[in-house]
Amino acid sequence: MLKETDIQKKNRLDFSTGWSYDPAPESRDHITIKEQYGHFINGKFTKPIEGNYFPTISPSTEEEISQIAVGSAADVDAAVKSARKAYSKTWSKMSGRDRGRYLFRIARMIQERAREFAVIESMDGGKPIRESRDVDIPLAAAHFFYYAGWADKLEYAFPGRKPKPIGVAGQIIPWNFPLLMAAWKLAPALATGNTVVLKPAETTSLTCLKLAEIIQEADLPPGVVNFVTGAGDTGAAIVNHEDIDKIAFTGSTAVGKIIQKAIAGTGKKLTLELGGKAPNIIFEDAAVDQAVEGIINGIFFNQGHVCCAGSRLFVQESIADEVRDKLIDRIATLRVGDPLDKNTDVGAINSKEQLDTINRYLEIGLNEGADIFQSSCELPEKGYWCCPTLVANVSQSHRIVQEEVFGPVLTIQTFRTPEEVLEKANNTPYGLSGGVWTDKGSKIFNMTSGIKAGVLWANTFNKFDPTSPFGGYKESGLGREGGLHGLTPYLNI
Repeated sequence: MLKETDIQKKNRLDFSTGWSYDPAPESRDHITIKEQYGHFINGKFTKPIEGNYFPTISPSTEEEISQIAVGSAADVDAAVKSARKAYSKTWSKMSGRDRGRYLFRIARMIQERAREFAVIESMDGGKPIRESRDVDIPLAAAHFFYYAGWADKLEYAFPGRKPKPIGVAGQIIPWNFPLLMAAWKLAPALATGNTVVLKPAETTSLTCLKLAEIIQEADLPPGVVNFVTGAGDTGAAIVNHEDIDKIAFTGSTAVGKIIQKAIAGTGKKLTLELGGKAPNIIFEDAAVDQAVEGIINGIFFNQGHVCCAGSRLFVQESIADEVRDKLIDRIATLRVGDPLDKNTDVGAINSKEQLDTINRYLEIGLNEGADIFQSSCELPEKGYWCCPTLVANVSQSHRIVQEEVFGPVLTIQTFRTPEEVLEKANNTPYGLSGGVWTDKGSKIFNMTSGIKAGVLWANTFNKFDPTSPFGGYKESGLGREGGLHGLTPYLNI
């Protein structure tokens, strides 16, 4: 591996000047985390029927934060019955205006407790506090605000139609954006009159359970929202439950295929938001410094724990050396460490299992002849850490180019013509997102029309808004979430 000392020999960047950032940790004094959490069913926290719990571990310290209930099929059944009762007797009969009031209330309460949510998100998931504070929590509140506005306007959204809720939705979310993914799925389902049974990821359940506290405080009718925690077996029980009308899943492509097969022929509606291997394309007429910073933001500030991360970089041949050098310099300055430190750029990898996966792909890359650029950042002794990594000298056939790593790993390739880079960009099983950097508007339209992806950015990357639909093609998913499009999966029209 090309370490920082080698980069310094090339006069890239010298860290021997002696200066450094003083720690700027976010306080934890204002948060409250219980020693043990049960499921949230019918408006109350309940003990698991089989009595089992598992620890949730901080990936930055490997310390146990709390004990989380293991959901069994019986727990899921209790949650579904609660959701069905609330749907039939209360929520589906409530006016859109009144449903919207509840969503507005939840949104405001998330804003009021934003600091607490941000700290818990960083403790439980490993992402830097700047990311939790400035992206995850504000966007979660924004999704509730946005769909609260739609709750009494569904007939305007679908003119000439009479949209009706579908019933009980089963929702399964991943560990990379725990609270945001919960809001992403809950808000449109509730706005359209459905009730929900949601399973958070087993490694990042805490902010969902804190959201349950807000749901209690907001006086949402019991049973409208239910959280059942656990691992894969719990999710399978939700998918296979006969009284669930719709499944919404965000996670790996492999699990998405299993779910699709499991509900085939059942009549359940389905949305899937799965993996990605996004191309990020820089043309020679782009603002290079701006593009480099956008690339860093698109793959490293979130540890690469984003399905739409720009993990495949394509640079026009004439500026390839310049871009690579600037990226190496910039990677060397990234601060890896305590997620609660406001100076941290790159936090902890979410789990040991995910870190092992990342390291396995780096080993595969080395064995396939790739050059790996990685700064010699000082990593904490405890926790799960990976230095930001640039992988060069790769081709389309390399596994590290084709397969989703889900870590702070960026591959770089060159191209000469727009036709060549389009062919390379589309040469994966995925089609979730992509980016183009150029100062020519016509080139932006030509390229984004040719990239087979559901979400595309121009001269920026990883910018999200609740008014904009999100989703992919091919093995990146089925259906759309967000925006007006996000209402459709929860309605019979």
